[in-house]
Amino acid sequence: MPKHNETRSLPYTPEQMFDLVSDVGSYAHFLPWVNSVRVRTDSKTETVADLLVGYKGIKESFTSRVHKARPSHVRVDYVDGPLKHLHNEWKFRPNGTGGVTVDFEVEFAFKNKLFDMLAAQMFEKALRKMIGAFEKRAAELYAK
Repeated sequence: MPKHNETRSLPYTPEQMFDLVSDVGSYAHFLPWVNSVRVRTDSKTETVADLLVGYKGIKESFTSRVHKARPSHVRVDYVDGPLKHLHNEWKFRPNGTGGVTVDFEVEFAFKNKLFDMLAAQMFEKALRKMIGAFEKRAAELYAK
């Protein structure tokens, strides 16, 4: 099962990064491979959403539950779809210089063994692209 941990120091506040990551409804505007999002429920502490993702003619939808603890933590758990397992966590903490330290962890597995093998081969590249998209979006929204 592919798994990745990463820590980044960024020039934004924990609140800003929390707002960006927890705004699942906006993912289709900036995340690669996310074609559309349908938010089923949204509250201060939890969002349930369906995401339609696609790559080279392959499209799949899945449902996830996003647990939110403003401003320090976002946890995403898999509910339904083509995956066997999906879990990711974002932790945001002040870095002492007016910015934020972001700890990110993701792990997943597809039910389909072929998809699982393909994903494992592309995992690092796809993950870098996704993390880069969050950083670019933060710069667009928050850079002074």
